[in-house]
Amino acid sequence: MKRFFISIFLILLNINIVYSAVMEGGVSKTGMGDRSRIVDSDTNLPVAGARVSLPKQNYSTLTDDSGAFNLNAKINDTTILSVEKEGYRPFSLTIDEKIASKPIVVGIEKSNVQDVIISSEMFHLGDDNFSANSANSSEFKGKSIGPFYSKTFMIAANALTKKNYLVIGSIIGIDTLLARSLRQNAVVNSFSSPPEVFFNGSKIAEIQLNGDGQKIFIPQRLLKPGMMNEVTITTGRNMKQTAYIDYDDIEFMNLSIQSE
Repeated sequence: MKRFFISIFLILLNINIVYSAVMEGGVSKTGMGDRSRIVDSDTNLPVAGARVSLPKQNYSTLTDDSGAFNLNAKINDTTILSVEKEGYRPFSLTIDEKIASKPIVVGIEKSNVQDVIISSEMFHLGDDNFSANSANSSEFKGKSIGPFYSKTFMIAANALTKKNYLVIGSIIGIDTLLARSLRQNAVVNSFSSPPEVFFNGSKIAEIQLNGDGQKIFIPQRLLKPGMMNEVTITTGRNMKQTAYIDYDDIEFMNLSIQSE
């Protein structure tokens, strides 16, 4: 079903009509409208006062009473659009000039009491040594904070009653062999190991591809309900460089724990 929605969305992008794309948690489907809007994904009602931002351009705006917004920023390349609103789960989407030229309707989900927003900031991991052929390198916003990111946070005492997921809103810059084979980058002679994700010291995932809304299941045995928990994300290494450690430069944003 997801592939069906995405296929329709890609077709619509090439047709000059007043349809807009409705984005919901990584799934695209069609909608109608002549203005970009933020709506509640369950009710389809407008969400007023949502902050819509383009971190790379240091641009942000708020939706009006009808949920509408304008992207008054020049978009020449792919960039990340982020949506934040109290009471809702953070949402981000990688867009380009073609997508931004048409109305975008974004459906955001209400959060529940067990959700944890770890950070809505954008972080750059690596060594600031990357090629212009690297995946999405033109989108990079900040300087590297080093080869890993780590954060502690509290999880609800009744966390074990739900399935819990670590969600990465958007992640870019990954230059793995799989990403290269799918032409997510233009690197020719090298590739990197995948970024790794750890929860309370145990590895729970390797991230092979760039993308939005990446959702990683957290095994219940790793959870510490009512206590401090820790998530760590480490970037990969250039597997063709043996003279020294060459870290893969990546950026990610909108990190959260979501329960279902």
